[in-house]
Amino acid sequence: MPELSHRRRMLVLAICCMSLLIVSLDTTALNVALPAMRRELDASVAGMQWTIDAYTLVLASLLMLAGSTADRIGRRKVFMAGLVLFTLGSALCSLAPNLEALIAFRMVQAVGGSMLNPVAMSIITNTFTDPRERARAIGVWGGVVGISMAAGPVVGGTLVDSVGWRSIFWVNLPVGLAALLLTWRYVPESRAHRARRPDPVGQFLVITLLGSLTYAIIEAPQKGWTSGEILLFAGLAAAALVGLLVYEPRRADPLIDLRFFHSVPFSGATVIAVSAFAALGGFLFLNTLYLQDVRGLSALDAGLYTLPMAAVVCLLSPLSGRLVASRGPRIPLLIAGGAMAVSGLMLAAFDAETGTVSMFTAYVLFGLGFGSVNAPITNTAVSGMPRSQAGVAAAVASTSRQIGQTLGVAVIGAVLAAGLGGSLGSAGSADGFVEASRPGWWVVTGCGLAVLFVGALSSGRWARGTARRTAERLAEPVAEGPAAHSSAARAGA
Repeated sequence: MPELSHRRRMLVLAICCMSLLIVSLDTTALNVALPAMRRELDASVAGMQWTIDAYTLVLASLLMLAGSTADRIGRRKVFMAGLVLFTLGSALCSLAPNLEALIAFRMVQAVGGSMLNPVAMSIITNTFTDPRERARAIGVWGGVVGISMAAGPVVGGTLVDSVGWRSIFWVNLPVGLAALLLTWRYVPESRAHRARRPDPVGQFLVITLLGSLTYAIIEAPQKGWTSGEILLFAGLAAAALVGLLVYEPRRADPLIDLRFFHSVPFSGATVIAVSAFAALGGFLFLNTLYLQDVRGLSALDAGLYTLPMAAVVCLLSPLSGRLVASRGPRIPLLIAGGAMAVSGLMLAAFDAETGTVSMFTAYVLFGLGFGSVNAPITNTAVSGMPRSQAGVAAAVASTSRQIGQTLGVAVIGAVLAAGLGGSLGSAGSADGFVEASRPGWWVVTGCGLAVLFVGALSSGRWARGTARRTAERLAEPVAEGPAAHSSAARAGA
């Protein structure tokens, strides 16, 4: 890709951030709308979980395919196709006549969404080649997540209370169309130097693994953890995981290049992304239900209650990016893990949500943690990797985020459903809901501790050495050409 002027690079960054904004805004606004959707569509706790996880599950399953396809056929082409599908899916969601149709249309949205964030990150990585400038750009990217967290609940609450939950999907239409036109006009095409071949077997195994695991977790509270159906899907997930570990190293162009995980910072970023976004997914899910169904707040008031958390995320995300650029990822990761763990502990052990001041304190602490974690995840995932594989590396990081959010909603929703007997009406009172949600908050606490300890382990000198050696091994086959790459892969297998 030709060197762009500073002004053009900033414009490309802004266009990529527009795609992140509509995807993130859609998720945060939808959480506020869950109670209204549940009432209109007569959905159970599991039904609400599926409205979120149908999207994140498809997204996680296709992100790596989208990243490698974009590297192969052109990042701008795939990015524009994603904008078209996401916008179309949003229009269909606004017209859904029932829960089943909504879930299906959310999956259409997800197919488009899979072509947006990892491809946009790959575009940013190839546009901002200077490491410090790239870290600052990633900090801005993370700030957009904060903006969506701040604006999403308020915008969503306003729309739900005034027009209805379907209007949430209308917001995506003008932004998606504007991003499509600006991408066509201003974003240059780029692709990897060497095309990666499709990996249909690997893709099938990923879909089987994530789909079976999520289904087993969500449906287990209703059907029983030891029922034949749940055990079957759990077995399918385990078999798919073994299949990936055996099959992928044997391919010259695997969907998931397992050599990436020889880098301790990259592996750590993957674990941290899963943990942090599992905590976020569970946090938003539990709070939305508590504020509206237990405290009786309107959708708008519930959105306003989350503003302290969102404001902190919005302020800290770009600052975290600058700190990563100047001091490395260690400090932001330690802050993130510690703050998220303390927030979860307040809600799990001290019932912080039952008091307004303590609840807001827990919200601010969670915002402090989540606002610090996004930039080091992304920067660690793509820094040091060969630019020819930036799309795949960014897609693995994005996939880890979506897997985390999928599992967070699935696991925390499952323990909540088990405590409530599958129905919110079983809570009986605020005390009943608080008691049923306590195990979910302990899961959030554990996720924060995982971020803290893995962040400390994966950001030291030894870990950086493994990243440097991994990058050298990844770059060697590319320099030697396709034939050597294929031979090296077969020899390694």
